[in-house]
Amino acid sequence: MDNLFKTPIEYLKGVGPERGSVLTSEAGIENAWDLLNYFPFRYVDRSKYHQIIDIPAMEGRAVQLKGTITGVRETGVGRAKRLQATFQDQSGTIDLIWFKGAKWIKDKLKPGVLFRLYGKPTLFKSTYNIAHPEITPFNGVAHEKGLQAVYNSTEKLTKKGLHTKGIEKLTYQLASEIKGKIPEFLPLSVLQQYNLISREQAYRNIHIPPSFEAVQKAQIRIKFEELLLLQMELLLRKNINLQKSSGYVFRQTGAYFDEFYAAHIPFELTNAQKRVTKEIRKDLRSGKHMNRLLQGDVGSGKTLVAVLSMLFGVGNNFQSALMAPTEILAKQHYQTIKELLAPLDIEVALLTGSTKKSERKILFEALSKGEIHILIGTHALLEPTVVFKNLGLVVIDEQHRFGVAQRAKLWKKNTKPPHVLVMTATPIPRTLAMTFYGDLDVSVIDELPPGRKPINTMHFFEKSRLKVFDLIKKEIALGRQVYIVYPLIQESETMDYKNLMEGYEAISRSFPRPKYQMSIVHGQMKADDKAYEMEQFAKGHTDIMVATTVIEVGVNVPNASVMIIESSERFGISQLHQLRGRVGRGAEKSYCILMTGEKLSQEGKKRLQTMVATNDGFKIAEVDLEIRGPGDIMGTQQSGILNLKLADLARDGQLVSAARQTARDILEEDPSLVQSEHQNLKIELKRHLKSKPNWSKIS
Repeated sequence: MDNLFKTPIEYLKGVGPERGSVLTSEAGIENAWDLLNYFPFRYVDRSKYHQIIDIPAMEGRAVQLKGTITGVRETGVGRAKRLQATFQDQSGTIDLIWFKGAKWIKDKLKPGVLFRLYGKPTLFKSTYNIAHPEITPFNGVAHEKGLQAVYNSTEKLTKKGLHTKGIEKLTYQLASEIKGKIPEFLPLSVLQQYNLISREQAYRNIHIPPSFEAVQKAQIRIKFEELLLLQMELLLRKNINLQKSSGYVFRQTGAYFDEFYAAHIPFELTNAQKRVTKEIRKDLRSGKHMNRLLQGDVGSGKTLVAVLSMLFGVGNNFQSALMAPTEILAKQHYQTIKELLAPLDIEVALLTGSTKKSERKILFEALSKGEIHILIGTHALLEPTVVFKNLGLVVIDEQHRFGVAQRAKLWKKNTKPPHVLVMTATPIPRTLAMTFYGDLDVSVIDELPPGRKPINTMHFFEKSRLKVFDLIKKEIALGRQVYIVYPLIQESETMDYKNLMEGYEAISRSFPRPKYQMSIVHGQMKADDKAYEMEQFAKGHTDIMVATTVIEVGVNVPNASVMIIESSERFGISQLHQLRGRVGRGAEKSYCILMTGEKLSQEGKKRLQTMVATNDGFKIAEVDLEIRGPGDIMGTQQSGILNLKLADLARDGQLVSAARQTARDILEEDPSLVQSEHQNLKIELKRHLKSKPNWSKIS
């Protein structure tokens, strides 16, 4: 790349040390290339003129007017002094106001002169005015720029004259000088396949826009190259991992798998479960290290697939480990799996933070001798004292709750890294899965077991609470159970507890003992107390479970038919969907009631409307991506892979797919990028990778 782009920002014409320093601190712009990659967030069409009469219909938007000044006056004194002018066109008049620079502007506002004016009207006491408009004499031609780029600025940048116009001036100057200085790195065949403009043309047109069509083509080109570099990074890492990491070979299905599959599976597998099990089986016998993500909505049967996978391990004389994020969930997995495998001669053990020291000693000894086939637990599995004889497979549930470093510790539990199956009940949109988990193979269970009825989801305002209580009483009378969940405000455990206890007392008045029995669970309780309350509910000894989101994962009570979510506007849509998944696990009709106050934001309304409209976790995930963006969904730990300036995973799904396919085609044809047409791509990819953190093999 040309040396021009390596120029420190302070040495560009019109910048200097002070402006350079604030551009770096406020916008991350350190050199000319960074400035060229500081893209406009919108464009204003300066070739069109509006009339004053049109302003009410264009509320909130800037307008360009053509007219004359019919009067100028100064009002106020001292700091309150301001300049007002009346601007007129053939359709009407509007007031212009300046709070600063009155003397300098007043001399320019000559009556009878035709002016071009640009600004954003605001409504004050039923009358529109424009504060601090841009105003210049009209020279009889359209605005010299036609389309004008608008850039993000900050208060500190603005103080140094780097408001949007100031930044536009710098980028305009730089973009005018780039001819012949930005090398193309996309192969000609790719440019032709997707009808993409050149890189140089894209950078010029995005900053000096000749038309909206040209801007759109420039944006598509830059988005595509951003996504292509990202996808190539992911596929290269995946290929390197596969080359470096040979995996244990699970040569046979084994007698344990065969017997369980033939005689002990409690219900018929869905086609999706069968397909995913075959994909995992193929990985485990391939001789390559498995690194697979298993996606499946709440209740889709991921645990059974995990059990079948672990049986492959036992049948090949390997041990397996299943790691869950909470003790509650680990215990539930232990009970479920122990019960499923009871007819077989397989030893299943549980290790959590509350496992007693005396029990640990016995467990560790049995584990190191290979007498325990499947170990289920929490973060306790990562401790150095946990030594396996022959660990071949690790299953990680709700994997986004574990940090990369934590997960990597499991790799060191054997001479070769064990195969890894990571599971999530949080559906991830395809574009995100291709990006965040691009170095994993992805399996999806997109089918619920037969007999599962869709949950009837309803939204009620506080004023309808009595209706909700009537529903609860009817369901309890039918022998069902009810969850009532309160939001968890991370900043204030005290407030969480207060909200929960106030709610508990109010519910107690409407559902008095001894007719109704209640359990209560919250984060401030001791683990044993929590476990006792949950056990009482699971055994049907209590009718209502009042809780914070501690029950989001890990509670499986088929008899529970109603989920009430209080202040549901304060939950993310994925969390609402997870909570809803706690009911609908039995054969009976189930309900999810979303309670809110009367005032809801537009975003809040969209979340609740989506929940009421669909039970499909993948549709919900798409809405979540649109509302929150990829970084928020995956969490800051995972969003470090994104360095996208223009591309948007929520809206550019087709481009993500095209970039993924192109990256795959290029690397299949030329894995080391040695062909002449890929030399510039290789250079650009190296430059791209220099700015990235070093990832662990487990994503």
